[in-house]
Amino acid sequence: MNGARVVPAWRHGRERLYVCLPDGRNIAWYDRDAARVSLLADDHRADALEALGPFLTGPVTVGPPPVPTPAELARLSLHPDDDLAPNRPGEAHLIALDRDPGPAHRLRPDPRRRALAAEEAVGEALDRLDGAGWRTLHSVPLPGGDRIHHLLIGPGGLFAVHALYARRRRVEVADPFVALGRRAPQPLLRRVRADADRASHALTAEVRAVLVLVGPADVSVAVPPRAVRVLREGELAGLARRGGVLKPADVEALHAMARDRSTWTRV
Repeated sequence: MNGARVVPAWRHGRERLYVCLPDGRNIAWYDRDAARVSLLADDHRADALEALGPFLTGPVTVGPPPVPTPAELARLSLHPDDDLAPNRPGEAHLIALDRDPGPAHRLRPDPRRRALAAEEAVGEALDRLDGAGWRTLHSVPLPGGDRIHHLLIGPGGLFAVHALYARRRRVEVADPFVALGRRAPQPLLRRVRADADRASHALTAEVRAVLVLVGPADVSVAVPPRAVRVLREGELAGLARRGGVLKPADVEALHAMARDRSTWTRV
């Protein structure tokens, strides 16, 4: 044994165990989900398997790394300025607040910060689905200054998710209107459906609309709205139980397409 050590790391929501030589070079990695040990140098096969021995959980395939899929090749060729994957939840609000924080003392809370809090709460919940084979993009820009708060892609299909801050307020939904507390109802569901329709056009795939209410005191839905699911943020995990729509390769291909900024320039 040449002092090889095992270093855990996460890549695209999946754990990998890398085998490194004392000089820092990687010679192999183990992907538990795929039950595969990928060797970068076959002459180090014995060293790699000995180091990984305590971590192997069953029969594994051992061989060279798999050939990159078209989706992976597209991701590698994407210019960093055109890659939407690094966007944080509420990215647009974060940039706006950084450029113009507003007055230090306000009589009323800055509505941008409330909207940011809602998107961050929903974004964190969606990001936790990554290990179940789902991919999420945040703050997807659309022409005209609009944007999709979150785009969720996974085994159960595609969802355009809109986050609405409703902390301690009663919410009444009467398609297409949504009323928060004593405020006048707004036709929010029209926008949520329009965002999903634009995403469907851009990705040439069905995208379903979801409105997520963050922290409401009570929710009243007179009649289930047309083509929009209304959820609380605690119910988002239920989307991960949906399946049978997209295969893993389809999920990765759609995610690679959706993360490219140019995909959204003509919708």
